Amino acid sequence: MDLSVEQTPIPGLLVVRRPVHHDTRGWFTEAWQREKMTALGLPDFGPVQHNVSHNAMRGSTRGIHGEPWDKFVTVLHGSVFGAWVDLREGESFGATYSIEIDESVAVFVPRGVGNSYQALADETIYSYLVNEHWRPDLVYPALALDDPTVAIDWPIPLPQSEISDKDKANPTLAEVTPFAPRPPLVLGGSGQVGRALRSLLPDAIAPTRDELDLTDRAAVEAYDFSAHDLVINAAAMTAVDAAETPDGSRLAWRLNAELPAQLARRAATGRFTLVQYSSDYVFDGQVEEHDEGEPLAPRGEYGRTKAAGDLAVGVAPRHYLLRTSWVVGDGGNFVATMVRLADGGVSPSVVDDQWGRLAFADEIAAATLHLVEQGAPFGTYNVTQSGEPMTWAEIAREVFALRGRSRDDVTAVTTDEYAVGKEMAPRPTHSTLSLAKLTATGFEPTDQVEALREYVATLRDGRERPPQGSGTREGGERPPQGPVTRDGRERPPQGSRPPQVSTTEGD
Repeated sequence: MDLSVEQTPIPGLLVVRRPVHHDTRGWFTEAWQREKMTALGLPDFGPVQHNVSHNAMRGSTRGIHGEPWDKFVTVLHGSVFGAWVDLREGESFGATYSIEIDESVAVFVPRGVGNSYQALADETIYSYLVNEHWRPDLVYPALALDDPTVAIDWPIPLPQSEISDKDKANPTLAEVTPFAPRPPLVLGGSGQVGRALRSLLPDAIAPTRDELDLTDRAAVEAYDFSAHDLVINAAAMTAVDAAETPDGSRLAWRLNAELPAQLARRAATGRFTLVQYSSDYVFDGQVEEHDEGEPLAPRGEYGRTKAAGDLAVGVAPRHYLLRTSWVVGDGGNFVATMVRLADGGVSPSVVDDQWGRLAFADEIAAATLHLVEQGAPFGTYNVTQSGEPMTWAEIAREVFALRGRSRDDVTAVTTDEYAVGKEMAPRPTHSTLSLAKLTATGFEPTDQVEALREYVATLRDGRERPPQGSGTREGGERPPQGPVTRDGRERPPQGSRPPQVSTTEGD
């Protein structure tokens, strides 16, 4: 028999069939083999405690307990009838599954699923790995072994079984308070990606700066992450040009490099999944399309701080690093600025020798949840819209056409022409990110022109969609800004990927 992993009617409850090698001395099997089993779909759950239960008599029955940790169950001697009831909140609450377990079968039990078993032979030894340390103060749901709603068909009638007094006192399913999942934690929740995440994760905790100042390393060290299985860091210092100044550099290194390093260390010890967002600025922009394996080669201080954060996040065993480019979301951004200029009769000059794809905040948030919920392999993924790469000028012309203006009202300029008289950090010539790894997980980003049309349709009278959520200085990975003053002069660019825009007044 080959090693295999099977799904069950209870989401996340997995049956592992293991090859057993017999000879005259007895038998041998790999009770837990991380590399092989995770390759077949078993979660890399990080066990920290190994428990062994000796059952002297046939009929000994234990459970049903929905404990707050993942569990990997095996039998070392004898056999058991294993039974599980989903005690978690959600549509599968009350779902059941049962199977006989001997040395050839193991079962992965996700936290909150009620676990129980009945020994089918004397001297049965039941073994399980868990990924949290047991504590006497833990409270979790339990269910009566004879609950008529789930109606487990025990091989040995319960009146003939050995059951603890505690388990005899467990409530019926109607009396059980379902196991509540730990809420996600979103850092930088007032930024544009952060706001998009919060709209998809209404139960997420998103502390304000007063509650958690991310610029304060001591405050982050003191924060209790134990209440979260998922931590999403959408906070960053994204002022590319300001990062070249002494004060800006210090803030960029704190938020873009040191903070991710702190979170990665906490993720490693706290066993939560960490999501971190990165940037096309970690590359030198010379390759027309960047894949996830390209060596880091940042040209400016902002890119260097983001690259350092990327490397630090790799310390976390369970991490997703999502690289984006040309982000657009609620609030000030390049597209909203172009809408305002188009509606206001302004004819801008826009850089036409930088290529890339837009990444709408809603798409980034959706891709994030897709990777997490599908249990995609941990690692780095590029996330932008799909479609042919465009320049900033081509995007601006598309916006003007959508607002009823002529595409010719946008004048193309080179980056060098735009930079005359300005102190600017270097920009990548090519920001296009390969999407092959992301699409292989089953996520298909919307074409950037289609997404652009949908977004522009949400903007009325050249006004931006109103921002949501509270504001903080470290309010998240911001989209490109459209920094244009009323007299047509350029403000200092802000944002993670500032577009290059200058304007002239009127027709």
